[in-house]
Amino acid sequence: MAVSSPDRPTVAIAGATGFIGTAVRTALRGEAHVVGLTRSPVRARANADRYEHETWRHCDLFDPYAVQEGLEGADVAIYLVHSMHPSSRLTQAQVADLDLLQADNFARAAAAQGVEQILYLGALVPEDASGLPPRLRSRLEVEDALGATGVPVTTLRAGFIVGPGGTWLRLLLNLVRRLPVMLLPAWTRATTQPIALDDIVRGLTHCLGRPDTYDQTYDVGGPDRMTYRELLKRTAAVLDRERPMATVPIDAAELSKMWVYVFGGVPWALVSPIVDSLRYQAEVRPNPLQETLVAEATPFEEALAASVDDQGRPLPNPRNALRARDDAEIRAQSVVRSVQRMPCPPGFDARDVALEYLRWLPRLGWPLLQVQVVQRRVAHFQVRPTGPTLLTLRFADDRSPEGRQAFYVTGGLLADTQGPHTGRLEFRQALDGGTILAAVHDFSPRLPWVVYNSTQALVHLLVMRRFRRHLERLGQGQEPASSLSSPAQNEPIA
Repeated sequence: MAVSSPDRPTVAIAGATGFIGTAVRTALRGEAHVVGLTRSPVRARANADRYEHETWRHCDLFDPYAVQEGLEGADVAIYLVHSMHPSSRLTQAQVADLDLLQADNFARAAAAQGVEQILYLGALVPEDASGLPPRLRSRLEVEDALGATGVPVTTLRAGFIVGPGGTWLRLLLNLVRRLPVMLLPAWTRATTQPIALDDIVRGLTHCLGRPDTYDQTYDVGGPDRMTYRELLKRTAAVLDRERPMATVPIDAAELSKMWVYVFGGVPWALVSPIVDSLRYQAEVRPNPLQETLVAEATPFEEALAASVDDQGRPLPNPRNALRARDDAEIRAQSVVRSVQRMPCPPGFDARDVALEYLRWLPRLGWPLLQVQVVQRRVAHFQVRPTGPTLLTLRFADDRSPEGRQAFYVTGGLLADTQGPHTGRLEFRQALDGGTILAAVHDFSPRLPWVVYNSTQALVHLLVMRRFRRHLERLGQGQEPASSLSSPAQNEPIA
């Protein structure tokens, strides 16, 4: 276990193997005990014992107890996580909901372990935050979640980060290299202030452990402010390519996404949020940290030239070497993750929602399915009228603290309960109590995957959507909370 000392604090980094996390680890090796947190057992094994004062912990950020163990002994925790890549064989969720759930786990664990400061790298947002695209709105939600448990949070907000291995940079370079002529939509007139990866690292390390930066938010950018059209033109100059450009007076967001997807060389799941974010102009607002950084900030062209090879191709992302092994591990685990966002009715908390779920389940009224609830603790999903049990959910008292209620899958014909993973359903309250995240984690189906995807997985989504509508009607006062008919079922859930 990493041990702090007065001259060498312990810094835990979530997202330690990524584009930015790798650079931060490198910068901190000489002055801190670095604890790298990764959900990938492949990466934890590959990085173990490579450097002095660097420890690796396999840490699934969707597991609150694993996160708490991961942050043990940490003085400062750096959060550099975004859920753009799959973490299970099947994921039924919006990226924003995955990000929010992980950030909530991280904040709770940091508070439980006495972490002194959380450092977070978010995204630049305009002064008018209304109508933000999902990616930018999600970043603000993560900020809120990280600060919800009382641990001081220092947030750096940046736009385009220029450094070897960045997805945004690979997209930009591929567009300039592959398109001989560029017709640019109107949104490319918006301004940006790209910042070098080294300057982001300087900003994070500058704030590390400094009380005067606690609970502060800083916009950061490089020394060069330009439009996206100028960004493309200056990139072409660094690559020594002539690229005629013309701006057309239309926004054409969907056409822009298709164009970027075809020529940018990055997955569609990344293209859409990137283009949505670019269309919103957000400038770096003056602040003390920006004044400190910009004095020695790296110019755009210099940062770009250091991020490409001799042929102008982007240098590889540090994660890519192990991605195939990561994907194979995820496939071998064969588990499901499903997260749905729901409103929390006024006056309800997570426990009330969990109780309401148990009250509501027997009312499903499906012709072939019935749910029996025993003592508000166990739900048996059965085939009508007296058929076999398909699934059993059991409430876990010892895993249900305030704000989070958990049920574990303990049996049934549709669940594989003999493997290394124990499926669970949780109801999580977030964002000042107004939001519920209903999440299934580590569920191992017994059905063949092709059959599961087209049957049981769809049924789960349908049940969750119907329960969300039920909570919406409760919140609007359109129907009373459910009631259970059996006296035995009216005992407390815990």
